[in-house]
Amino acid sequence: MLTAITIRHNPDRMRYEVLDGDTVIGQAAYIDDGGSHRIFYHTVIDEDFGGQGLAGRLAGHALEETVAAGLKIVPVCPYIKKYLASHTQYAASVQVPTPALLGVLDSALDRRARR
Repeated sequence: MLTAITIRHNPDRMRYEVLDGDTVIGQAAYIDDGGSHRIFYHTVIDEDFGGQGLAGRLAGHALEETVAAGLKIVPVCPYIKKYLASHTQYAASVQVPTPALLGVLDSALDRRARR
């Protein structure tokens, strides 16, 4: 049963989170390239909370904050790509993934894995 659903940005963990009360039930993970791009690479909602539109709410919140921060959206995550296809208001803020940006993502994920 859902209590108070909130969405927050957790920059220390480089993700946007969906919370049911104090429990994280979903996330949209990203890597910032240190410049003007935010690379979204994974979005997930706990299966117990699926089918309630939470992934869409999460994506919308994350993309709105990314655009407001002046960053380009780099969609690597299949869900974010799908969301952007039907929410064309973000088109001017989308950067197609380039080999250089994918390299930034790979390097960052590799560093995380070694921790």
